[in-house]
Amino acid sequence: MTPEIAVVADDLTGANDTAVRFLRAGWSTELRLAGAGGGAHVVALSTDSRALGPDAAAAAVTERVRALRGTRHLYKKVDSTLRGQVAAEIEAARRSWAADAVAVVCPAFPEAGRTVEDGVLLVEGTPVHRTPVGADPVTPVRESHIPTLLGAAQVVLGSADTAADAARLADAGPVVVADARTPEDLERLAAAIAHLGPRAVPVGSAGLAAPMAEAWAPAAPPALVVVTSLHATTREQVDRLARELPVQCCDAAALSDDTAWKAWCAEADRRLADAGDALALVAPQERTPRLEPTEVARRFGALAAGLAERHPVAGFVVTGGDGARALADALGATGIALTGEVAPGIPAGTLSGGGLHGRPIVTKAGGFGTPDALLTAVEAVRNRRYRS
Repeated sequence: MTPEIAVVADDLTGANDTAVRFLRAGWSTELRLAGAGGGAHVVALSTDSRALGPDAAAAAVTERVRALRGTRHLYKKVDSTLRGQVAAEIEAARRSWAADAVAVVCPAFPEAGRTVEDGVLLVEGTPVHRTPVGADPVTPVRESHIPTLLGAAQVVLGSADTAADAARLADAGPVVVADARTPEDLERLAAAIAHLGPRAVPVGSAGLAAPMAEAWAPAAPPALVVVTSLHATTREQVDRLARELPVQCCDAAALSDDTAWKAWCAEADRRLADAGDALALVAPQERTPRLEPTEVARRFGALAAGLAERHPVAGFVVTGGDGARALADALGATGIALTGEVAPGIPAGTLSGGGLHGRPIVTKAGGFGTPDALLTAVEAVRNRRYRS
């Protein structure tokens, strides 16, 4: 699979500390050392070029970027104190990416004390060339004013209008430096970069990577919640969910009559098409001799699988073990790769096998969780990045 985003750094640790920002935002991410790699949406690569001369560093970047044909977005990672052949590598990345590429440079990392003010890179308030980095034995940084270092334009963004900010960056290119003192400044900058589309190449440290991971994320479709548990705890969670999200409850009569069941399924199809964050399908609380638990679970699993085939879904939240198994079987999944917990006792993972391989799924036993458990699970599912 061609990655959605590529991170090109000048050393391995920099590639990793930037890639993890995408991982934390929900993207599947890998550091690629050699070969074609796996199927991650974000790949990070190192050119191992920090200590090279300008020409050799530029050649290494050019080779890496040209090999990324088909990737939608490029993030050029640079050291937060601008060590290395920064000017040569930025220009090589920009030229190799696209004829109309605009490199937007901001190495700020406020969490680590790095800010850019009036174009000057500061480390805990001190111009970087006056810190120990200025005397680095391998790659000393002798210029703190980034536009001077790069021969680039400088833009100050202060507008609440993302489109206007983006136009300002594009007009000042092809290489433009932006200030950032706070995380909010970086978020505004990331929004403007994303507005420019794939031609924009953000250049920064891990600081800018975090908001770019969010700004580049597609809008998530709804999660599909399937409730077959009869437990009172789950029913309380459904009541809480219903105060914020659409919930469609089935009664015993609808399940007992084929015509009524088809109509109920058609209503679920219509509601999912217009759903926002999620749609919950809730099995009846009452059971009759004609409503065997396994048959209820089978019907709801088949319904949810069919809906996911016809509509985009971010993933699944399933409460009730019989319903979870029925859904997995209906989707042709061979397992669930666990990734963690959304809350104690409520595991999260991704489907293995089947047509929705890799799609997020949260499973919850009926008696587990706080009243907000289903809402928390929906948010967790929708914050996972995926490709349909």
